[in-house]
Amino acid sequence: MLEKAGQAHVLRFWDTLGAAERDALLAQISEIDFGEVARMQRVLADKNVTATVTPRPAPVVKWTRRTYGEAFAAGEEQLRKGRVAVLLVAGGQGSRLGYEGPKGAYGIGPVSGMPLFYFHARKIVRLARLYGRPVPFYVMTSEVNDAATRACFEDHDYFGLNPADVIFFKQGVWPALDAAGRLILEVPGRIFVSPDGHGGTLTALAKNGCLDDMTARGIRSVFYFQVDNPLVDIADPAFIGIHALCGAELSLKLCLKRTPTEKMGAVSVLDNGRYGMIEYSEMTPRQAARFKYGSPAIHVFSLAFLKREARKDMPLHLAHKKIACVDDAGRLVKPDEPNGYKFEKFIFDVLPDARTVVNLAFDRDDEFSPVKNATGEDSPVTCRMALQAKWRRWLAAAGVTIPESIPVEIDPASANSAEELKRGLLLG
Repeated sequence: MLEKAGQAHVLRFWDTLGAAERDALLAQISEIDFGEVARMQRVLADKNVTATVTPRPAPVVKWTRRTYGEAFAAGEEQLRKGRVAVLLVAGGQGSRLGYEGPKGAYGIGPVSGMPLFYFHARKIVRLARLYGRPVPFYVMTSEVNDAATRACFEDHDYFGLNPADVIFFKQGVWPALDAAGRLILEVPGRIFVSPDGHGGTLTALAKNGCLDDMTARGIRSVFYFQVDNPLVDIADPAFIGIHALCGAELSLKLCLKRTPTEKMGAVSVLDNGRYGMIEYSEMTPRQAARFKYGSPAIHVFSLAFLKREARKDMPLHLAHKKIACVDDAGRLVKPDEPNGYKFEKFIFDVLPDARTVVNLAFDRDDEFSPVKNATGEDSPVTCRMALQAKWRRWLAAAGVTIPESIPVEIDPASANSAEELKRGLLLG
């Protein structure tokens, strides 16, 4: 099989490996889809061929009082009927934050120090209580953080969720290729692999039986988001409702960019009238300035659309990287220059296939403050400030003023708006 694929070199250290190392290498080889490796080689051969796209901003829906009310009611109906699931992409580590563990386990609570996972899970606890039906929570981990992620949930008693409604599944990994299209060995008995990108979510959902599980549960809509944003309004009824009322296959939340060149993807109208996502790195500053709105990766998918897309081959994106490897003598080499190509799939590449799309504008002050950097913008400091500013707005609307010197924190399971908080305070 390896000879046929032109990859027999991965066995060149076979005679030096112990029995356990041989078994591990054979197991790794058995997991590799050599049809996909051949597709990677074709992409590598065409890497200098780029499609030209003329960026044209897609239309954005903004709420009116009437449309919001109708959408909210429709979304509540979906939640009461148990037709909504939540999908969290949480395969990353907190290394950039100086934290060795899953990013979702990083403590962000201004008072409690509770992790990112807590803020997501407690919002789902509230939804299940409010609408009387489970909201299944699908958590995509990775090979490096799966065990630690599960342990975090177990150590916190699943943050109040029913364990039967929390489904963990692992993101897939792919090998990298050198310039000649050959697999790269990171040690004599192991092929280098890396995550296959957030677009690999579809493959992982299908491979791990999650799409079948959603079908068995009667799910119609799947709310998708990323782990680093504790402000996200998970499965908010109005967003779910407008998705359902429009018969959309994919709905996206878009927010005003801080600067014209902020690192956010932009939804563009394609030549065929469908929509596509253009990465910030694929636009000139002048082109990027045409887009007022960017995508923070907050989506709703119809389950039928996910199942259809999971059967297709998604486009592959490659990045030239420095990859530690072994030389012909089996010695570790850490290159000074990029020596290999990693391949990823991006979830937004399904956008042109969606027959009906909703692009919904939202206020980033209320729903988006990610934790991406150790310092500066989009850091733990700015995120905690945004969380507290939101809670202080709620408290002020409920008639409560707390000095700025005193940190505040509200359990997401107890309230999701100033009105809910006020009712809780009156009842309390």
